[in-house]
Amino acid sequence: MKLAQVALGVQDLDRATAFYTELLGYPPAGIFDPPGLVFFDLDGVRLLLEVGAPAALLYLQVDSVRNYVEELRGRGITVVEEPHVIFRHVDDALGPAGTDEWMAFVRDSEGNLVGLVSHEPGE
Repeated sequence: MKLAQVALGVQDLDRATAFYTELLGYPPAGIFDPPGLVFFDLDGVRLLLEVGAPAALLYLQVDSVRNYVEELRGRGITVVEEPHVIFRHVDDALGPAGTDEWMAFVRDSEGNLVGLVSHEPGE
């Protein structure tokens, strides 16, 4: 089984589309308005922005949480929780063995939290 899509509830579709275009670094894969649906392709999993959809907490994998947070901060995106190590991967069950799992949180234009995750060599 494969995850196909995650819906994220937004209040203002245009504002949210602009935010996620900036956060992800590329435009939506599809816009259908009406009925008011915006899709981004996250490496084969669709992110659906939709007014009235329930809340969701997204975790996006990036190359380096620390570097990406600094880049986002420079663009004026609100950092809610600074980069920090959550745990070390002792095996390959959830990530590459011997790496640290880094995480940080930012807030999107609609008030949703977005988690950022990276696997980086242990320090």
